Amino acid sequence: MSQLQIKDLHVSIEGKKILKGINLNIKPGEIHTLMGPNGSGKSTLASTLMGHPNFRITKGTILLNKKMINTKSPDDRAQLGLFLSFQYPVEIAGLSFEHFLRQAYNTLNSDAISPIDFRKLVEQKMKLLRIKKEFMERYLNEGYSGGEKKKSEILQMAVLQPKVAILDETDSGLDVDALKDVAQGINKVKTPEMSILLITHYYRILKYIKPDKVHIMVDGRIVKSGGRDLATRVENNGYNGLTG
Repeated sequence: MSQLQIKDLHVSIEGKKILKGINLNIKPGEIHTLMGPNGSGKSTLASTLMGHPNFRITKGTILLNKKMINTKSPDDRAQLGLFLSFQYPVEIAGLSFEHFLRQAYNTLNSDAISPIDFRKLVEQKMKLLRIKKEFMERYLNEGYSGGEKKKSEILQMAVLQPKVAILDETDSGLDVDALKDVAQGINKVKTPEMSILLITHYYRILKYIKPDKVHIMVDGRIVKSGGRDLATRVENNGYNGLTG
């Protein structure tokens, strides 16, 4: 059974075709890595999966646990277990990280959690991810370093426990130490039931996260799929020769 299934997905924005027939099947517990040059459509796929209104599906289907979600709102998709870690997390002044995360948790869970119990839950996850307690009092992403923004996304994933997590260039802009911390955080947070679509430009994060499959996207199409060795070929030779 596929947890996330994408069938012949075609997507346009303002009349321009971006995705041109994407097929993906991600089973429960699997990690799939999506690589490709700039402008190939990787982030468009992430936004489309989460229901961004600017991206229009012209053909194909998206299935989450066998339910078609093509026309569902981002809120409905989140309720069904879909999570998106942004490439560029938005700063929101005046909104504490704790308040934001508790509201998200209570929205996704039928039984609301008390502030005290929620604080205990989050502190447990923060300890797991080696994040300082003061983090909770800060405004959402305001004044965060690049590494802190990405860690906050992984903390959200740890607390919300989605069925499918889409990580859009989580390694973007991170130094070596921050990259290692974020990658190790993803490994700690992932459960045997959680599926991950990891979108990246670079092989370096795959030194710490081992994907079940690697896909190469070029010009809105997946041109090749394989194992981790495919990412090694990209690292050594670029995307040349992979379109055949």
